[in-house]
Order: sequence, then structure tokens, then C-alpha cells
Amino acid sequence: MEKEVGKKLNLRSPHKNSTFQKLFMLPPEEFLISDFTCSLKRKMPIQGRLFLSARIVGFYANFFGHKTKFFLLLEDIEDIQVIPPSLASMGSPSLVIVLRKGRGLDARHGAKSQDEEGRLKFYFQSFVSFNVATRTIMALWRTRTLTPAQKAEEDQDERSIMLEDAGPILDVEDAKMSKVYSAELPINIESLMKMFDGGKLEHKIMEKSGCLNYATTTWEPVKPDVFERRLSYKFHRHVSAFGGEVTCTQQKLPIPDSKGWTVNEVMTLHGVPFGDHFHVHFRYQFEKSDLADSACKCDAYIGEIFEVVEREILFTTHQDSSI
Repeated sequence: MEKEVGKKLNLRSPHKNSTFQKLFMLPPEEFLISDFTCSLKRKMPIQGRLFLSARIVGFYANFFGHKTKFFLLLEDIEDIQVIPPSLASMGSPSLVIVLRKGRGLDARHGAKSQDEEGRLKFYFQSFVSFNVATRTIMALWRTRTLTPAQKAEEDQDERSIMLEDAGPILDVEDAKMSKVYSAELPINIESLMKMFDGGKLEHKIMEKSGCLNYATTTWEPVKPDVFERRLSYKFHRHVSAFGGEVTCTQQKLPIPDSKGWTVNEVMTLHGVPFGDHFHVHFRYQFEKSDLADSACKCDAYIGEIFEVVEREILFTTHQDSSI
């Protein structure tokens, strides 16, 4: 359905459809087609859920009883834009919905800005699968509003701007990194890097660490000597008080003039209260040890952790120390 609306339509269950209709006070013939976890970006991001039907795009969030709810008519949308990831967006690409002038005034409390022409702009980010969400929204909008000639032109444009599925870029050079671990390990670098090859050893270690449904993609070259992959898993409740889903983007690159590696990682925690508090940056450096040929030096760095994540890490550390 996401690739071409009308080819295959997977409607949600009757219960979910009924909940969707009651939430936005819609008629019985308004069926839910898809929904996605994401953040609405205003002054501060709000974690919520985006709902799609053949006629509307709806957003709902409930932040400790403070509810944010609105919907936009697809026919009121003038443009849909994709903004590449940046440090300002915490490494997450953004989807911007621009309404026609004078439309969507009932939903203006959800808009981030209004341009000089009076058009409301709504910013959505932090999708678990940005590509799928973007394709679905684009397809529904085009089907509702564009002529066949316009659809053909939009298809060409979309192929040129569509981003990779998996989330944040790894531009952590400008992030403030603090060293949190340093040790000489009695293992050579080749053996240590097997923890990052997606094999049985990595899966076993991560599962024992409380990471459920652990899955990885293969390493793929993105630049000369730079490789990238995606991870997904779910924290066990004894590891995380929130217990939510996690997606990560990792890049590895050789250390110049060294037989070692640097692994950069951006972790996204989904379903955490406070929508702007769930991106964490890590960097691991593995270098040959000066002490022995069969040893290596390991340094770990962590980026700026926002308050909620920091409290959870401290809480988990306290639990571990008391066991």
C-alpha cells in the first residue's frame, strides 16, 4: 500500500478503526489506513502518533494528561517537503506539511510556523521508519489531489530526494562527547570487532544484555573507508524503566595510522516521555595496545544526554550496583 495507493489496501482492525473515528470525531466510513509513531516539532517536540486515512492526516499526543490533537485534510495540503537530518533536528529527517493559504486554521495550534504567504507549516520527525511513513503520506496526498501528469512529475522528484529508511545520520563531530570508559582488554582487535559483525556472538551478547528481538543490517560502504548499518531491538523492562523500542545507526571507519577502528552510533529511544529526550550519541575507539600484541585499548564516549535519559541511566546503574 505504501508504494502505490490502490494497489493493495490493508485496513486496520475494526477496533482500531473505531478508536480512530472516535478520537477525531469522524464518520463510520472514514477508515484508518496506517499510523506511525513520531514527534510533532513546535517550540519543543511532542511525542505522539500520526494517523492516516484516504482523506485526512491526524496527530494525537497525550503528555501526562495534556492532549494535543488535530487533523489536516489531504486536499488542503499544498506541498510536502523532506528536510535532511541535521544536528538541529537531533539527527532526524523531518517531514514538513505545508497547507494552502487560509486552510487548516482549526489545527494552527499544531503548526510550527506560518510563512509570509499565510500558509501553516507542520513539522514531523523521529519516525521509526521515515521512508515508509513518507511514501505512505505522499501516495495518499497525490492520489487525493494531483492529476496524472502531476503524479508522474512528483514520482521523479521523490526518487531524487528520498532518504534512507533507518533514521539519524552520524554527524557527531560537533557534538560534545565525554569519555565514560577506558580500559586495556586482553583480546585483539580482530576478535573484539566480531561484536559488531552481526553474527551469533553479537546477538548472544546483546540478548544477555537485555536487548530483545535484536536485528541488524549488513555493513554497507557509504564513503571511502566508511561503513554503515542499522540496528533495532527492544529493551527488557529490567534494563529500561520505559522498556521501549530502540533503533540505531552505526558507522565504522579505520583510525588513521593505526590498526584500530572508530565506531560512531546514534541511538533513538522510542516511546520515551518528552519527545526531545531520546537521542543519544556514542563513540567507541579500539586501538592496538602498547602492552601486548594480543591486547587492545578501548575508549568509549557519550554525547549530550538529556535529563530524562540521564535519570534512567543513573537509575539502572544504581540497580546494578545493588545486585
